[in-house]
Amino acid sequence: MTARYAIYFAPPTDAALARFGATWLGRDAETGARLARPAVEGFSDERLVSITETPRGYGFHATLAPPFRLAEGRAPGMLDEALAAFARDRQPFHAPPLRLATLDDFLALMLSGESTEMQVLEDDIIHTFHRFRAPPTPAEHIRRQRGTHTPRQEELLRQWGYPFVLDEFRFHMTLTCELDRSERRSLQEALERLTAPLCVQPLAVDGIVLFEQEDRGAPFRLARRYPFGTVVES
Repeated sequence: MTARYAIYFAPPTDAALARFGATWLGRDAETGARLARPAVEGFSDERLVSITETPRGYGFHATLAPPFRLAEGRAPGMLDEALAAFARDRQPFHAPPLRLATLDDFLALMLSGESTEMQVLEDDIIHTFHRFRAPPTPAEHIRRQRGTHTPRQEELLRQWGYPFVLDEFRFHMTLTCELDRSERRSLQEALERLTAPLCVQPLAVDGIVLFEQEDRGAPFRLARRYPFGTVVES
């Protein structure tokens, strides 16, 4: 099977955070619609298209379980049922407000503080759904290897197929590709103004989503939302 799946956090479609993410990246991952992004002084539209090319392909999200092919004997319907059952048993929570930050030379929205609930959610997803993950191919393993990985990250890569899980998990919603320091600083100033209203209130986490990629050349799309057992009150 060439299709890949990923378990993400993505804000509700009508949330201001979702609208910002879709317009900034220029694509709504739920509808597939191409969107006009905001103008940024000092950056041409062509440059912004290039800067957001990689995150646009994945859609606006925070990774909880990174992309995977289904293991032998696992079917999409089985994954869907397991996700629905998992979500029904979870309770919504609020994480600390977001903040714009630099992570490994790219810009992303991250949590402004520690969140035990978010860490537990990610841990549980990694352990619960690992049985659905096919072993990485040699090419996939090479793609995810970096000379900058720590020994612990290499260990996680070998065991779980991804280096940034469990104790190395970093909640983030990617906004750009890797940038040099000068360009990153200039863009960060503009993005701080655009994201400031989104970084005030605690982040409501009331469900998870499944993203699907038909094949390596296709963008990821939001396939289904799985609300947690109780709706978060505003």
